[in-house]
Amino acid sequence: MTRQRPRETDLYAPVKALLEAQGYTVKGEVGAADVVACRGDEDPVVIEMKTGFALSLIHQAIERQAVTDTVYIAVPRGSGAPFRKALKSNTSLCRRLGLGLITVRLRDGFTEVHADPAPYRPRKSARRKAMLLKEFNRRQGDPNTGGSTRRGLVTAYRQDALRCLHILHESGPTKASAVAASALVPRARDIMYRDHYGWFERGEKGIYALSVKGRSAVTEYQSVLDSLRNDNQPSERAKA
Repeated sequence: MTRQRPRETDLYAPVKALLEAQGYTVKGEVGAADVVACRGDEDPVVIEMKTGFALSLIHQAIERQAVTDTVYIAVPRGSGAPFRKALKSNTSLCRRLGLGLITVRLRDGFTEVHADPAPYRPRKSARRKAMLLKEFNRRQGDPNTGGSTRRGLVTAYRQDALRCLHILHESGPTKASAVAASALVPRARDIMYRDHYGWFERGEKGIYALSVKGRSAVTEYQSVLDSLRNDNQPSERAKA
């Protein structure tokens, strides 16, 4: 038996029942709105419905904010991780836009309000801001093209690792303290010990050398190494 796809009209009765239980008079397809609910002298409530989250639904809801501040979107409630992820993202989006969000479980008409329309007051994260500025200030130059994939991005940490890689490529096996001094990277020992990129090999008495992968990285990151070679600002990196 083929499962019938939901229709926007399937949402109407449960949404209407939800609003009528709160004392609203509800009517469908009034003007450009899917659903309009009125209660006394209050501003009208407008609900735009779709069979799933879509940018067009958000656009319609934003247009209805020219009529009233109380605008909701309504969609069928799905199941599984993809829907839960979409619900979380779109609930956050609705809050930012001052929209409400309702889901309807079509098998029994259960409705749930996930967000009510309200002015958005973003909560700033001082920690995230500090991390962003720290990475910005520690990174030398502008080695990445905006919009690139996250894989292989040249971060400040990678730049420090590349400085260590360059010293080992030029000098051969070297003590960690000497690498730190020559590369102007105070945390060189920790970077090479953790070996996040697989570039380094640790020998006896704290002496480090390049691994096979490290030698390949010399060629792979040659342009970045060239830009780092003339970096003579140890005080700035030491402060970071």
